[in-house]
Amino acid sequence: MNVKSVWSYENRLLVILGLAFGICYFDRNAGTILVPLMERDLQLNNTQVGFLGSGLSITWALGAYLIARWSDAIGVRKPFLIAFLLIFSLCSFISGLAPNFAVLLASRMVMGAVEGPFLPVCLAIMALESSERRRGVNFGLMQNFFASVLGQSLAPLVLVALADRFGWRPAFYVAGVPGLLVLLAVVFWVREPGKAAQANVDTAGLGGTGARMGLLAMVSVRNIALCCAISLFMVAWLVLGWTFLPKFFTDYRHFSPSLMSYLMTSLGVASALSAFAVPAISDRVGRRPAMIAFCLIGALSPLAALYFDGPAIALGALMFLGWMACGTFPLFMGVIPNETISRRYAATAMGLVVCVGEVAGGFGINSVAGVLADRFALTTPVLIQAACALVGGALCVLLIETAPARVRAAAADRLAAEALRREAG
Repeated sequence: MNVKSVWSYENRLLVILGLAFGICYFDRNAGTILVPLMERDLQLNNTQVGFLGSGLSITWALGAYLIARWSDAIGVRKPFLIAFLLIFSLCSFISGLAPNFAVLLASRMVMGAVEGPFLPVCLAIMALESSERRRGVNFGLMQNFFASVLGQSLAPLVLVALADRFGWRPAFYVAGVPGLLVLLAVVFWVREPGKAAQANVDTAGLGGTGARMGLLAMVSVRNIALCCAISLFMVAWLVLGWTFLPKFFTDYRHFSPSLMSYLMTSLGVASALSAFAVPAISDRVGRRPAMIAFCLIGALSPLAALYFDGPAIALGALMFLGWMACGTFPLFMGVIPNETISRRYAATAMGLVVCVGEVAGGFGINSVAGVLADRFALTTPVLIQAACALVGGALCVLLIETAPARVRAAAADRLAAEALRREAG
């Protein structure tokens, strides 16, 4: 294989932007992974822990829509990426300096505002530079694989080890450094997409027309409305897990920080594997059955955390299996909206699905769960997490199948049945 083709601009861009988004997720998860190690210093209660996750979620959602729309309006991408990387790296340093809950929450919310639009802007660049046959693979790698490896697998191991040795504040400082390094890579090796390429993409797509598609028209499309509802519960499922499971393991089940980090790392490995496995399975069996099965499997992680008393390795395996539900996120956030409506509006649909999930699920349900944990018990958010997976799976039953192979097969079956009816008539 030609070395030049391996390190083509498309591949180089995928690595740089994938690493950038992975570091973004690394910083996002630092705020919850380090909670058991900083809660005594800052005197955090369960309600405040819930607000750390939900506050970042709501600014993530608003930034995803408002700032990404701003980038679309002026047709500029690279300066936004540079600003995002600089701001969220500085916010990580400020989190380490935080003298109290208010400063910590403010730093996390500012971080969410610039991390939210990060993926849409990265995907906008990648869409212009990707070959058509690789666009889906590139999107999947960028959105899930790098974030899973860096943000979910390495973050618990690296941050807990650093915090145990040096304290939680230096762990935040270290978390901010990679963003500054990737910033330099973006400055020197990422180019601003040309205006001509952007114009071509704006008019391309499946069924693209010049007609405008407003918000009401978009949510009147059955699959888009369902993806928004699924996002509400599945984003809540994800945020509840990352917000409360570390504290649940150490404070309720009295596991050591190192065992907690092992269990949380197993979730990151599962998320990385599911990024390939679940979409691949959906290509063969269809989006709808894959979504139903893996959303329902998501209930296994919180239920195992609550009720399984066996060996830690077996608990990690059960947590791993349940966390394979992460593989549904590229489907309901990207693939199904893209296959449902014109590609011209697919980015808007994806932003809408993300926004609903982060605001109503990540902020709303997560905040309520924190309050209920203080009022009742730390088991409450974990039970709510299991319920979210079950509701998400039930909603998937209503989806209209969009997998191209399954749609073509169904169309062929209908044509064959119609031909038989004509012959019989």
